[in-house]
Amino acid sequence: MPIYEVKTSSPEETMSLAEQLGHLLKAQDVLILEGDLGAGKTTFTKGIAKGLGVKRVVNSPTFNIIKEYNGRLPLYHMDVYRLGESEEDLGFDDYFYGEGVTVVEWAHLIQSYLPSAVLKVNLFHGGNEDRKIVLEPVGERYIRLCEELLSNESISN
Repeated sequence: MPIYEVKTSSPEETMSLAEQLGHLLKAQDVLILEGDLGAGKTTFTKGIAKGLGVKRVVNSPTFNIIKEYNGRLPLYHMDVYRLGESEEDLGFDDYFYGEGVTVVEWAHLIQSYLPSAVLKVNLFHGGNEDRKIVLEPVGERYIRLCEELLSNESISN
């Protein structure tokens, strides 16, 4: 599978990339966000929400585990860090195969529940506000999605 790397130099650029991605997402798309603490996973999710037309303020669901937002499609934002290695099933299939888009932070903790096709988004600090965003599509749908996203001339990579 191909891997795509994008560099951003501000939270606004990171959010803009994610917003453009949000415009392209369809029901049952699953994105898994991994990376450094404070690298912008929630900022990225805010951009996706904006691209989906979500009007509410999006913040980390750390204490709730799952937050739902209404937009063009429902957005299911999960932060499974607090689950640790418990492998507790919170009805993940209802989200992954439901009517909306699912974004999972710390998805490696629920690996056995994830669909086989996902878009992995890894965010890394690059110094100051710079970020390196590595997109790893798993499955044809996500390869096409990345190619469409990155064909946009306003995105530098």
